[in-house]
Amino acid sequence: MAKLILTHEVDRLGEPGDVVEVKDGYARNFLLPRGYATRWTKGAQKQIDQMEAARRKRVIASVEEAQGLRDKLEGATLTIAVRTGASGRLFGAVTAADIAEAAQEKTGATIDRRKVMVANPIKNLGSYRVEIRLHADVTATTTVDVVSE
Repeated sequence: MAKLILTHEVDRLGEPGDVVEVKDGYARNFLLPRGYATRWTKGAQKQIDQMEAARRKRVIASVEEAQGLRDKLEGATLTIAVRTGASGRLFGAVTAADIAEAAQEKTGATIDRRKVMVANPIKNLGSYRVEIRLHADVTATTTVDVVSE
């Protein structure tokens, strides 16, 4: 087993700053080459503390606050205007960062782009359902309308 410090959020494993034990092959072949984790050492505790402080600044403080934000988002429709070709196909795609920015404008709360879950890249006009993880226990499902400029 390898003891690692996560530097990025890894689905079903942990948040940045978490100390985890994983199998050697998973660490050697996936987490370390992609930069999702670093090896744990005694001197790495300072790095863990810095990541915890940064996470506390970004995370929404309480479950009640997250639930209030969820109520705002689920009742709202986020509209994103993009450039399109003649067939209605987008030039590029609507990214999680675009959706997070639209949600931030709508609610006034800071929403991290890494918390926006988009199943497939949005490359056509239309209406899409998107999940936003606001807190460990609170997820909002909202509608995103992609329209032509």
